[in-house]
Amino acid sequence: MIRLRSKNILLVAPDTFSVEFLSDNKPFRHISAVGSIFPTIHETKPNLVIFDYAYLSKDIERILRRLQTNQAYSKIKICCYKELPHTKTDDLLKTLGVDHILYQDDLKKSVQNKNTTGAFSTIFEAPIINLLAKTSH
Repeated sequence: MIRLRSKNILLVAPDTFSVEFLSDNKPFRHISAVGSIFPTIHETKPNLVIFDYAYLSKDIERILRRLQTNQAYSKIKICCYKELPHTKTDDLLKTLGVDHILYQDDLKKSVQNKNTTGAFSTIFEAPIINLLAKTSH
């Protein structure tokens, strides 16, 4: 099982899926409004922020640059969910401070495989993977 090491999680994605898969009473916040990202970060002080790239593609660079330039956000881990890999875009996201990029295929494989280990094992557990996998439908 993939474990979540973060205490507070903020998911920025459209409202097309539910958050009822989360367990262990971990603080979790889902928002869909781009304008409420930074007020929510100040309010909840998340350890991990997950951005849906397809949903925020127009604003992602501005958001990531703001997160990188402000020292108050330096301890926040940033993940980006994408449907498909794209070398140029992925390199830009990494340069702008994204710690992990999650792809749709990787999430489907990790949901099917209960003994998944690897890059995601440092930050996620199965309920988060299931939640993110639902965004692809």
